Amino acid sequence: MASPAADDYLKTVYAHTEWQDAPITPSVLAAKLGIAPSSVTEMVKKLAAAGLVSHVPYGAVRLTDAGTQRALAMVRRHRLIETWLVQEFDYGWHEVHDEAEVLEHTISDRLLEGIDARLGRPRFDPHGDAIPDANGAVDREPFVLLADAPIGHTGRVLRVDDRDPDLLRALEAAGVVVAATVTTTASGIELDGAAAALPAGATEVVWLSA
Repeated sequence: MASPAADDYLKTVYAHTEWQDAPITPSVLAAKLGIAPSSVTEMVKKLAAAGLVSHVPYGAVRLTDAGTQRALAMVRRHRLIETWLVQEFDYGWHEVHDEAEVLEHTISDRLLEGIDARLGRPRFDPHGDAIPDANGAVDREPFVLLADAPIGHTGRVLRVDDRDPDLLRALEAAGVVVAATVTTTASGIELDGAAAALPAGATEVVWLSA
C-alpha cells in the first residue's frame, strides 16, 4: 500500500508513543491528522489488511513490525529534512515541520542519503527528536515530561514538541531550547540558576533528561 496518506498514518501512530506509553486510538489519530473519524476508520482497515497495523473495533491502533519499519523510514525522512532546512537554509525550528511534511514524500532515497552524509549523520533533529539511521536504529535516553518532573529536578531539554509554531517561538525567546539545563522549582523553572518565565502550555511540550 504505497501512498503518502498511508505513510502519514504510520508516522503519526509511531510518533504518538515515542514520548509516552498510551497507545493511540482512532479518535486521537483523527484529531492529530485533522481528518474525519469515518475516514480514519476506513484507512485503518486498509492498513490492517496490508499487515501494517493491528486494530480491533473501538480499540487502539498499533504498528506491526512491518508497519514500524515503514514508519521509521518516513520519520527518518521527515527529521533529516527538518535538520537540513535549519542547518543549510537558516530556517527557524518553528518553520520546518510543514515544509518537511511536503518534501518527505518527494525527495529520492539518493538525495536523502546525500543530505544525511552532508549533515554528518545527525542523531537528532532541531526539536530533539531522534533521527533513525538507515537501518531503523534509534538513540534515546531516559526522559521525563516537564509537567511530571518533581520540584528540584535538574535535566537537559531533550525534546520540544514541534506542533505549535507560536509556542516554539515563545520557548526560544524564554531560552527553553534543546540542550538547555532546566531546574524545576515551586514557582516554575530556573535556567542556568536564574528564574525563567514559561509560556502557557510549555510544561506539556518539553521533555527533560530523567
